[in-house]
Amino acid sequence: MGVFSGPISGAGSASQPIDVDAQLPLLRWMIFTGLTLFAAVLMWRYGWFSLMLASDRTYISSVILFLYVCACLHCLWRTVVISREGEVARADEVLLDADEDDHVLSNSAGNLPAGCVTEHIRKLIDKSRHQGGGKIDQTLLLRTLADRLRGSNGLGAFISDTLMKLGLLGTIIGFIIMLAPIAGLDASNKEMMKTSMGVMSDGMAVAMYTTLAGLVGSILLKTQYYMLDAATNQVFSRAVTLTETRVVPALERQHAG
Repeated sequence: MGVFSGPISGAGSASQPIDVDAQLPLLRWMIFTGLTLFAAVLMWRYGWFSLMLASDRTYISSVILFLYVCACLHCLWRTVVISREGEVARADEVLLDADEDDHVLSNSAGNLPAGCVTEHIRKLIDKSRHQGGGKIDQTLLLRTLADRLRGSNGLGAFISDTLMKLGLLGTIIGFIIMLAPIAGLDASNKEMMKTSMGVMSDGMAVAMYTTLAGLVGSILLKTQYYMLDAATNQVFSRAVTLTETRVVPALERQHAG
């Protein structure tokens, strides 16, 4: 596991080792987004974007595109947060492993960098002090830690589902536009036939482009947030391993001593 020396801000913290692996979620997001932008540039270069926006009279495709960009920025923010928490968890692990006499825990983890994992360790120390000995059960605290790490990650699933439904809404509206002229269609009137065919073509364009935009946007968002959830689970697993193998035994040993 690659580690380099770099600063992590926190109460009383100096230069601490930073886990390079903690930056992998951000790197994956940047690679995925870079490939997506490359595909978008190609679509813009060949006029597919302008054709889609011009053909969609309902502007549902524009709404889908706007929501997708907003969701990507939100995913970037959450990825940066999780990468930061991964660095904090690694720094906590290094500091606690180097502390053979448990001075860090005796000092209420004051030397550990700020973060959700460090806050969880401090809560374990407070629980141990108020409990006054015995076995420490951190199940409820781990649930709180999991909720804090997940944060607003669930927004990704909501927006992804919204994009899919907007695409289906555009499909229905497109078919309504396409089928509307059929009721009053007069086969003997060539001018009316020509106008009706134009309206039906516009309706089909709305249905197809909105469906395509909704499906593609939903798939791309699900991929981004899947990578984010995987990174979040990794940080949580590291926190559980650290507290179960290092923090909880040390606190129980202090009270037993």
